[in-house]
Amino acid sequence: MKKKTILFVICLGLALLLTFVLKEPQFSDSQVYVLFLLFFSIGLWVTEAIPPFSVGLFILAFLVFALGNPRFNSEPQNIAKYVNTFSSSVIWLMLGGFFLAAAMTKTGLDSDLFRFTLRVSGSTPRRIFVGLVFTTMIASMLMSNTAITAMVIAAVMPLLNHLGKKSPLSKALLIGIPLAASTGGLGTIIGSPPNLIAAGVLESSGIKVDFLHWMFYGIPLALFLTALGGFVLIKMFIKDDQPLSLEFLDTKGATVATRELKAQRRVVIAVVFVTLLLWMTSSMHNISVSAVAAVPIVFLTMTGVLEGKDVRGLSWDTLFLVAGGLSLGLALQETGLLKHYAGKVVSMEIPALVFLCVLAYVTMIFSNIMSHTATSTVMIPLGMAILPQYKMEVALIIGLAASTALFLPVSTPPNAIAFSTGLVDQKDFRIGGILIGLIGPAAVILWVLLIS
Repeated sequence: MKKKTILFVICLGLALLLTFVLKEPQFSDSQVYVLFLLFFSIGLWVTEAIPPFSVGLFILAFLVFALGNPRFNSEPQNIAKYVNTFSSSVIWLMLGGFFLAAAMTKTGLDSDLFRFTLRVSGSTPRRIFVGLVFTTMIASMLMSNTAITAMVIAAVMPLLNHLGKKSPLSKALLIGIPLAASTGGLGTIIGSPPNLIAAGVLESSGIKVDFLHWMFYGIPLALFLTALGGFVLIKMFIKDDQPLSLEFLDTKGATVATRELKAQRRVVIAVVFVTLLLWMTSSMHNISVSAVAAVPIVFLTMTGVLEGKDVRGLSWDTLFLVAGGLSLGLALQETGLLKHYAGKVVSMEIPALVFLCVLAYVTMIFSNIMSHTATSTVMIPLGMAILPQYKMEVALIIGLAASTALFLPVSTPPNAIAFSTGLVDQKDFRIGGILIGLIGPAAVILWVLLIS
């Protein structure tokens, strides 16, 4: 607690100092407040002096207090737009994904899926690795990559414990599963929070990216990066391909499914099917993906699959973080700060391709040391302001590049989950981190520019 208090005070001091040094005489009170808020929020996200979701709530409270109060602002603003981010389409889309994930976990469909994958893949180390990695990649396109990683690792923990920490297969799985969860998140608009933020910012700028449209950009990248990472890990770790015992899959002790549970499973399967179908065909029926998210939210609770305690257990903290991040990005735009600094950068007359490369790699680097959601929130509006003629390309490149940060255990929740098993060391993440961190942003830039 003492350390976090010191970090908080340091962040506050640095934010005040940077604001004092960088503010310009013509800045309004609102611009000065938002500039301070930007530095302070980034500092808190990087140091984790307070929980990331608390930073999101702080942003909302600070904007209401500083920008809307005539006692502290000579030109008070209408602050309703900053609070209304809680009703953003991005928030509702994420909530729909959370409901689907919770229902699959509660009914055991997630465990059945991964158990089936292991049986189909076979008993050799390479087949087990490939089956788990690509199942994780596919599942993370539709569900939280954090939840997917937790489920997959939990499913194979008996095997990992049997093999031990020194086993090459253990290391390959504990590096490959979180890698696949992160790269798989590139595939769909709901696969990762940065994707949702990119879509939300584009929508507010009058550019609509539907579920199927995003898949054209994301799925090839997800397949390429997952295959690349898997190939390298197999070559490095899995040299002995002798069949392994799969006794850990013994299900004799499993709970027999009751008639009620079977009925709930059928409901969940139907809701998942209908939701995915509507998401993928949104360009045909013109129902937005955020509106489609109401299907799981309504029907999973109405049918009793999810109860009050299940809803209370959802990742509401992530929604607070995203809502606060969206408000910060909106404040940077509304106060003119982005336009001001973007004009200075544009005056440097650097080629657009160089700017895109800088934005992608800066996003990857910052996402390694702070929330990729927070990084995307700051970088996407900034990039769009710098290159207004490439708004869609900038948002897609930054949103996708944010998921290529895998260097540290704290870079992404899937890495943290794998590290928490105690069977993998921090240095082991450098393999996937360097590989995906160097090649990922370049692949994102090339693919987005190629098909745009």
